[in-house]
Amino acid sequence: MKLLRYGPIGAEKPGLLDAAGDIRCLAGVVRDIDGYALSASALQMIAGIDPKTLPKVDASVRLGSCVARPVNYVCIGLNYADHAAEAGMPLPKEPIIFLKSLGALCGPNDDVKMPRGSKKLDWEVEFGIVIGKTARYVPENHAIDYVAGYCVCNDVSEREFQLERAGTWDKGKGCDTFGPTGPWVVTKDEVPDPQNVPLWTEVNGKRMQNGTTKTMVFGVVKLVSYVSHFITLHAGDVIATGTPPGVGQGVKPQPVFLKVGDVMRLSCEGLGVQMQKVVEA
Repeated sequence: MKLLRYGPIGAEKPGLLDAAGDIRCLAGVVRDIDGYALSASALQMIAGIDPKTLPKVDASVRLGSCVARPVNYVCIGLNYADHAAEAGMPLPKEPIIFLKSLGALCGPNDDVKMPRGSKKLDWEVEFGIVIGKTARYVPENHAIDYVAGYCVCNDVSEREFQLERAGTWDKGKGCDTFGPTGPWVVTKDEVPDPQNVPLWTEVNGKRMQNGTTKTMVFGVVKLVSYVSHFITLHAGDVIATGTPPGVGQGVKPQPVFLKVGDVMRLSCEGLGVQMQKVVEA
């Protein structure tokens, strides 16, 4: 199934995408695409509904983030071997964890706001894990049981804020609109091998990133288990698992960064496509 949220900012409703590509309203079934809706029992219940019995939604509607406000939006740094090589950095011995501000969460096609003073705005397509139940000290051999599905994430980053302004990475990762998420949560039964998913980014129509989750240093099962030993994960939480090579910071001989008016288009195969325009904050 493909679950989504649609409507004006702050007033999104739950929905699903049917086999014909039409949005169907789930507001009479669940209150939101939240922890309850992503539980195994609720997913089973929703799967048993004939989508044709649900109201059809206008195709031009705005899509919100595919999950309601999570408790944690966890990100993993330098998790693709080829991206680490691009950055000239050694492979991490353990997953690098940081948290993206929940204020960054936005719809997959919402404008990305360039922060005041920004000089090095960058893109990062990421394969997102959506958690389906509370995960705490989870062993790797049971980690997949805690996954509800997957989604596309854009870990928008301001590299000067992140790397040159002292402190941790958070200030370059958590600005408003730096977390486009969606367009939908694809349940895990539709993604039989999360370690074999192509993903890509285009900027102004030019392909910049072209990778695969095969080159992850730490895979989905490892990440869910590992993170759960440090942060209790809750149903509806998102783990953005890192980005493949091709970010603007890594372009040789001269890095390329986003400017107002640029358009990003990005996707993980089978999980939908995002598109954002860069605007002034």
